[in-house]
Amino acid sequence: MGNELVFLRATELAQRLRERDLSAREVMQAHLDQIAAVNPKVNAIVTQISDDDALALADGADERLARGEEVGPLHGLPIAHKDLEDTAGIRTTYGSPIYANHVPTADTLMISRLKQAGSLTIGKTNVPEWGAGSHSFNPVFGATLNPWDTTRTGGGSSGGAAVALATGMVPIADGSDMGGSLRNPGNFNNVVGFRPSPGRVPVVPGRMPWIPFGVHGPLARTVEDTALLLSTIAGPDDRVETSLDVPGEVFRQPLQRDMRGVRVAFAPDLGELPLHPHVRAALDAQRAVFEGLGCIVEDATPDLQDADRIFRDIRAFSFATGQREHYRLHKDKLKDTVVWNVEEGQRLSAVDVGVAMALQSQLYARFAAFMERYEFLICAVNQVPPFNASIPYPTEIDGVQMETYIAWMKSAYYITVTGAPAISVPAAFTPEGLPVGVQIVGRRHADFSVLQMGYAFQEATELWKRRPPVCAAE
Repeated sequence: MGNELVFLRATELAQRLRERDLSAREVMQAHLDQIAAVNPKVNAIVTQISDDDALALADGADERLARGEEVGPLHGLPIAHKDLEDTAGIRTTYGSPIYANHVPTADTLMISRLKQAGSLTIGKTNVPEWGAGSHSFNPVFGATLNPWDTTRTGGGSSGGAAVALATGMVPIADGSDMGGSLRNPGNFNNVVGFRPSPGRVPVVPGRMPWIPFGVHGPLARTVEDTALLLSTIAGPDDRVETSLDVPGEVFRQPLQRDMRGVRVAFAPDLGELPLHPHVRAALDAQRAVFEGLGCIVEDATPDLQDADRIFRDIRAFSFATGQREHYRLHKDKLKDTVVWNVEEGQRLSAVDVGVAMALQSQLYARFAAFMERYEFLICAVNQVPPFNASIPYPTEIDGVQMETYIAWMKSAYYITVTGAPAISVPAAFTPEGLPVGVQIVGRRHADFSVLQMGYAFQEATELWKRRPPVCAAE
């Protein structure tokens, strides 16, 4: 489509806007044109303000610069927010027919921080119903399709966000991650998805902060853009018991680092998980990249015993708690997998939940001991390439049957249970041209180090520069 502006790094766009080398109107118009051309093919942005309103936001951004006002690090950048996040005055559905016409009156904390940083909200990105699963389809808007092959899924639950990024419809995007919802769609779309440490990005209104499996975080096309976005949404908030007392500005430091001598544990399948042959081959080839960076790469797997039980029980508990009123009043309007997850949670006793929490604490300690030797763990993000969009989830991997609708996501949700920060960075393509990412996991609270390794890997591979076929000129 010949629109080079929409594929510039967000860091470059932000700088050129501040220097007034580009106007916010130019940037906005370019992205609106891209949305008009591409979104009908992939269904990533599902609610959108009018073009006139979007351009008025851009004009306001230009006027603030013209007056010499101090502006934020995302000043003038268009953004569309995940449709699980409340946005004041803009429809927010959670992918549910119960809320098909819901318009919140207030922003969540993450949306408020993004606006304060100068980003310009133009709409919402698609999700699975209530964020359940890693395939963004729902009865309100339908399915989001993969721009590398529109017969495949764009992933989820931040699927619309990742597809919008990959196709140049937005330069930055926000999302959330419980079992892989930032990492999985990043992986499926050849973009970056970063799961920060729990508490790094406070969640207001709160959602069970003492069981911090669910986190908010950034997506972008490059690691440095990811760090820029994280710098604006991270930082403490006194309303959140578990928020980390570190300012977001620390993520604006240079990401360059010499990785020679850094010890890395290489465990693509985490020792036991089935992988699609194309995923396994793609990941095996990445060992040489880390060795080329000078890393000491060793075959080693942490003891993740009980990770499946821990995640499933605590997730079910959270569904039974968070969806209790919807289940009671609107069970007929909930998709079957959400109903199943609620009912799984209702069957748990207080002792069951307590045991899961105790087991998680033990696993956390074992993982910390493992990471004393290794600064990073390298493994699969997804166990499969993007699957057919006509199915709700994979039912088998390499001949192994999946026992639940989330079982194919274990390579992501096992890492959730560790509490460690993790990033998905573009790594390879299958013979069919489908993206495969690599998951880089760090030590406790070592979010910046994970970004540094992700950046080093990105610069060695440069796969982020590839554009999906759906963006090709017609």
